Amino acid sequence: MIKNKYIYSSGIQEFIPVRPAIILMLNTLLLSFVLSCSPAPKERGIDSTLTVAPVDTSTLADKLLRFAKTLKGTPYKYGSTNPREGFDCSGFITYVFNHFKIDVPRSSAGFTNEGVPVSLATAQPGDLILFTGTDSTIRTVGHMGIITQVGDSIVFIHSTSGKAYGVTETTLDKYYMGRFVKVIRYI
Repeated sequence: MIKNKYIYSSGIQEFIPVRPAIILMLNTLLLSFVLSCSPAPKERGIDSTLTVAPVDTSTLADKLLRFAKTLKGTPYKYGSTNPREGFDCSGFITYVFNHFKIDVPRSSAGFTNEGVPVSLATAQPGDLILFTGTDSTIRTVGHMGIITQVGDSIVFIHSTSGKAYGVTETTLDKYYMGRFVKVIRYI
C-alpha cells in the first residue's frame, strides 16, 4: 500500500511528501494545461474540444405529444390538414403524425381497423382514442384524438367542431364516454 510519494521541489531544494490523491490532481492539471497549450491540427479537421451533447431520452410518443400541444388553439376547419387554415379531427391527426413521417389514414373512419386495440385501462399517452360521430347511436368511428394523460382521468387532444371549436385538450367525460368506440396503439 502506498502511503506517501515524494516530489522534488527545485525552489526549496528538498523532498516534499504528497498523498496519492494530490498526485492524481496534479497530473490532471498538468495534462489539461498541456492539452490547452498545444494547438489541434485543424487543417485535418480534428477539433481538440470535447463537447458532450445531451442525450434525448424522449420516446416518439413524448415528441409527438409535445408537437401536438403546440397546435392548441388552431381553429376547426372541416376537411383541412393545414394549420394556417385549421383542422378537422383526422386532419389534425394526419398533420401531427406526418410531421414525424408516419403515414396514417386520412379519415377517422379509416382508423377503424388500424393499430393495435388496447383497453381503456391500459391506454398510454400517444395512443389514439376513437369515438362515434356526434350521433352516438351510429356506432361507426367519426371522431378521434390522441391521449395525452392517463391515471385518475384520461385526457386527449383533438380538433373539435364543438364548443372549443379547434384543437384543445378534453377530459374523457360522460359525453365522450357515450361516444367511445376504442383505443388503438398506432406507434
